[in-house]
Amino acid sequence: MGADGAVPTDIPTDVPTSARVYNWLLGGKDNFEIDRQFVRDTIRLTPHVLDAARANRLFLYRVVRYLAAEAGIRQFIDLGCGLPTDNNTHQVAQKHAPDARVVYVDIDPIVLAHARALPAGDGSTVVITADMHDPEAILEHPDTKRLIDFSEPLAVLYLSVGHHLPDSDDPHTVLHTYIDRAVPGSHLAFTQIVSTLPAERRAELDAIVPPNIPWQTRSPEEVDALLLGHGLEPVEPGLVDINNWRPDPNQPPLAPVPEELKTYEGASKLHKELFEYGGLFRKP
Repeated sequence: MGADGAVPTDIPTDVPTSARVYNWLLGGKDNFEIDRQFVRDTIRLTPHVLDAARANRLFLYRVVRYLAAEAGIRQFIDLGCGLPTDNNTHQVAQKHAPDARVVYVDIDPIVLAHARALPAGDGSTVVITADMHDPEAILEHPDTKRLIDFSEPLAVLYLSVGHHLPDSDDPHTVLHTYIDRAVPGSHLAFTQIVSTLPAERRAELDAIVPPNIPWQTRSPEEVDALLLGHGLEPVEPGLVDINNWRPDPNQPPLAPVPEELKTYEGASKLHKELFEYGGLFRKP
């Protein structure tokens, strides 16, 4: 995996970041005590997030496999990609389509630092440090221009990052800029944490997230409004609890849950008001 520029030295260690928090929930080791403490402080209030994060990672495997093996997609833009772990987008895609190309994008400089530690490969995969709220900057990045050909179908992945796109940041523009420029046959995948609780309770959930992490917990209906009716066709089964998006009991398992979080594993079966929601859309 390639990466742009030098390894950054400005990795924040005094505040939690979403990439490192997500990494710990997935059983990874690329996180700091500040990230683990944030999880400890909040998971008692939102025990469902452990299952939601892990369901999202399993969804990534299934949706990328579908895109590469069934939809014929050979180029991917993975926005808010997070830290490398097992079965990353390029690994899943290239297993089924060796000529697949992937541009990973994340604002957290630690993602770039870890990408530097991975084998460079053949240049078909790159990580760029950029803000997904600024699609024009990402489109103009030389590595995007090198790897992504907008005259061919592509897939844009917004996996477990929709909640980092609050309404104040014009999420419609952020979500649709790439797919609006893409040719027919292109796809957009989206997931985010949703809650069926009233708006006031959803605002309470938002308030526990540190100020440095943009966050908005939407209802399923609010996600539907962002994505449905904008010229894209849902791929069956549409927008759902992602556990129900083409489930495959035989897909590769995730790393084990960290020992001190095991008590929260399966909490979503008891507390069904918060879950990861999303699906896949095709541009006709």
